[in-house]
Amino acid sequence: MAKDMTLLWGSGSPPCWRIMIALEEKNLQGYNQKLLSFEKGEHKSKEVMDINPRGQLPAFKCGDVPVNESCAACFHLECKYKSQGTKLIPDCEAGLAQILQRVFEVNALVEKSSNVIYYNWKVPEGERHESAIKRNKEALTAEVKLWEGYLQKTSSGFLAGKNFSLADVIVFPAIAYLYRHGLSEERYPKLTEYYKNLMNRPSIKATWPPTWKETPGQDILKDI
Repeated sequence: MAKDMTLLWGSGSPPCWRIMIALEEKNLQGYNQKLLSFEKGEHKSKEVMDINPRGQLPAFKCGDVPVNESCAACFHLECKYKSQGTKLIPDCEAGLAQILQRVFEVNALVEKSSNVIYYNWKVPEGERHESAIKRNKEALTAEVKLWEGYLQKTSSGFLAGKNFSLADVIVFPAIAYLYRHGLSEERYPKLTEYYKNLMNRPSIKATWPPTWKETPGQDILKDI
């Protein structure tokens, strides 16, 4: 089954990482994969464009079916291999609803963190304003506090229900990305506990971004 799958990915990319975690959880090791370099522009290569015409990573094919949006790919894998590996979506309606809520909600966290982390990259030097930087940081702080609050209300240590689920597969890489960029461990104790507990999960350890092992992180989020 896995031999019919192809994943072109970039190290440190949360969308790529989501799919890799899902594949591990569903016992779909042995798929065709290739690590590409964003810095070298390899995500714009013909090899990628043939699968993902947006020229973005991940570029993922399940058989002959391209599923490049990472959340869609994770749901596709769970639906197609529901009885294999970890059950990532519970049968109960309430459990599914909570997973869907967290999965779609993480887009706000990704957007607000990107507005801080990549501000200087996205905004030309002459158009940058301290007031905008301040607003972006305040918006991200409020967002991170929301996720800290969600974890305060659960005793399971997971984002949706009593067990590790598709919500964790999809959200964890975004949380890890925050800590990679200097989010305070002391300021957000429940989020930090969640991060440290899941970073030792076999599927996550097996797919940890290689560049993160080789190079230090940044501290751009230390004041959040």
